[in-house]
Amino acid sequence: MEITLNSDVSNKTIRKKIKKLYLTAFPAEERAPFFLIMSKARNGNGEMLAAYDGEKFIGFVYMVCYKDLAYLFYLAVEGGERGKGYGGKILSAVKEKYSEKRIFLAREQLDKNAENYSQRVSRRNFYLHNGFTDLPCLIKEASVVYDVMGIGGSVSAEEYDALITAWIGKFLRKIVDMRIIEK
Repeated sequence: MEITLNSDVSNKTIRKKIKKLYLTAFPAEERAPFFLIMSKARNGNGEMLAAYDGEKFIGFVYMVCYKDLAYLFYLAVEGGERGKGYGGKILSAVKEKYSEKRIFLAREQLDKNAENYSQRVSRRNFYLHNGFTDLPCLIKEASVVYDVMGIGGSVSAEEYDALITAWIGKFLRKIVDMRIIEK
């Protein structure tokens, strides 16, 4: 199993696979509009990376970088490929590609009343197993509040704000509520 991350998603077939996986892997309230993330990737403000095992498409990651920060915005593995170690291999490839950066992600909170509580615990354990630690802050994106995990150090509210503003632009930044809440 050799995982590669490819930023050339100009192939229409690959874009369709990514979009289908994106729409099925994440709940509507956790998804930015697909056209927005793809346009930000096209103009260099984000990075959509298709993940392959050899020639086989197995998933994708979407990254937003700013200075020494790398925000793992989305990571998804094709349904039929889950449970085969691909998620960890994709994370290893991400950690290698962004080894000079502090990598962080927003993860569903461990709410014992959530329908998918056990899935949330499994996701947290997956990231812990892959070297991430809990950071002492929360991220609020639109109406959803997330726990934050990272590698390489914490992220301040000012750094997150600068990253999001660089990604989404000043106009949309004023409209969309995205911020770090210190614990």
